Amino acid sequence: MRILLAPALFLLLGACGPAPRPAPPSKPAELPKPADESRRFPHDNLVETKVVDSALLGKPFMPGGTLARYKKGNREFVMFAGKLPSPTGAALLLLDWKKSLVGAKLVPSFGGYFGMDDNRPVFVFPKGNWIAGVAGLPEKEADLQARALASRLN
Repeated sequence: MRILLAPALFLLLGACGPAPRPAPPSKPAELPKPADESRRFPHDNLVETKVVDSALLGKPFMPGGTLARYKKGNREFVMFAGKLPSPTGAALLLLDWKKSLVGAKLVPSFGGYFGMDDNRPVFVFPKGNWIAGVAGLPEKEADLQARALASRLN
């Protein structure tokens, strides 16, 4: 009996091949290009809009979105909006902005932050699935422009 058991065990173990190789890592899924949301920006003093694929306002933590450039007299500023899959995503990006802005100040009426970024004032806020803001204006003017933008985001 032992004589038969040893060859059977040997054959059984020999039938087992090496462990299967793991599948090669797949390429990360490319994010879909952001939609052109130009219609959401106020039209007064609008110079141009442009869709940015990623890193809106040059921030690596930002998604793509739409950037609108304005000129009023000799003052130029930009507004931006990026849509995220969920409101949680927008809230988390707001924390990244808080860390990124110099002298970040909470604007409680808006739930956003105002501060300096590359020597330029920036006001950023979440609204639902959106992260949006105004760059290049003092706080009170940025607040007014941000309210106009926020009213167009749903």
